[in-house]
Amino acid sequence: MIDEQDDETYDYDYDVGIIGGGPAGSTLACYLAKAGMSVAVFESEFFPREHVGESLLPTIIPVLHDIGAIDKIENCSFARKYGAAWISSHSSPAGTTEFCANSREFGVAELAYGEPNQPGVDRGYSWHVDRSQFDLILLKHAEDLGAEICEGVRVSRVDFAESDKPLLEVKVGGLRVDIPVRMVVDASGRQTLLGDQLELKVNEPAFDQCAVHTWFEDLDQVSLERRPLYADYTQVHFLPQEETWVWQIPITRTITSIGAVTQKRRFKADMDDSEGFFWKAVNGCPGLPEALGKAKRIRKFMSEDDCRYSMQEISGDGRLLVGDAASFVDPIFSSGVSFAMISARLAAKTIVAAHHAGDFAKARFDDYVSTLQRGMRISNDFSSMYYRLNVLFNVFLDDPRYRDDVIRMLQGDVFDMGESVALTAMKKYIAARDPQRR
Repeated sequence: MIDEQDDETYDYDYDVGIIGGGPAGSTLACYLAKAGMSVAVFESEFFPREHVGESLLPTIIPVLHDIGAIDKIENCSFARKYGAAWISSHSSPAGTTEFCANSREFGVAELAYGEPNQPGVDRGYSWHVDRSQFDLILLKHAEDLGAEICEGVRVSRVDFAESDKPLLEVKVGGLRVDIPVRMVVDASGRQTLLGDQLELKVNEPAFDQCAVHTWFEDLDQVSLERRPLYADYTQVHFLPQEETWVWQIPITRTITSIGAVTQKRRFKADMDDSEGFFWKAVNGCPGLPEALGKAKRIRKFMSEDDCRYSMQEISGDGRLLVGDAASFVDPIFSSGVSFAMISARLAAKTIVAAHHAGDFAKARFDDYVSTLQRGMRISNDFSSMYYRLNVLFNVFLDDPRYRDDVIRMLQGDVFDMGESVALTAMKKYIAARDPQRR
């Protein structure tokens, strides 16, 4: 298309071409289409497709309201998630008396989603979802709003020879087609298409995690819990092994996702036996192995590598990165979808402003970059403290001096957050306990 502000010698097929149709790409497409921009989403797969990340946070609720998709999510009969609980069956580490003084019960800490007051969050729950359905709803909603959705179409690279006219090199069947756009947004997730093409990606192997997970049917979710309300919660079971934990997420009343997570260096011994590693971890959770023995596994065991990474740049002339394509945030707190959708909302604001100005130069996206990087930094610091604290995390969550801060970070409500007193206290404790791991 030709924009009135452009020279007649340039023609563009779309104002914005988005690479990837996951939550980041589809959410951004919704915002831009609602703003009257022409936008196309290029997704290499056909939806629905399976994806890990079934537990959502309340921070996505304002975004769903913005794009008009909240009713579609509510009407899909996803299981409601009312909170999260962190459970430990082993004792506190030595030297924690100062921190334990305010803890009600060392072995269990919980967060009810109706507790914090977050702007735009108008209900005390989020959802446990089947990501194949959830992602499809968002992608089709973007299409309903006017975005063009191109499934089964792979973008192999982007030609930036003309910075004001990026060319998406697209493969359709055996053919290559060049698609000119005014701006390209990489929402390709952990494929990080532009990050790899432009050599922007920086891995952070110090926090290299791996997970083995599957789904079970007919797990008795209620009788398994210490308290009935936990049946609707995401649960994290701390294990005696350092930096190792198990998640338990009710997808529906009859289907439960179970996953075991540890550092890759600890997983090496079980590299050829991921199922063995899974059961070894689960056996550290009282009552869970017996309950799973009565349930039926309905998905194969799947492995995920969670190598944390960032980008040297997340914007440039005519380009921007969102979601996991910009930076990988450890999904330990179920924050992956939230960060994807919130980054899309932040990006949309700057892209719409750039469109109105007729200028897609890098400087136009400085506010987005600084806001995103600040939130990512807080989130990464928090997750690294979590791994080092292990069960002591429960104490910080229960301590009234730190609870509000910890809840905000757990909820992913970090993009306008200042200095955190909880993070400062956590770092102080870690430095005192193990100076080599500051």
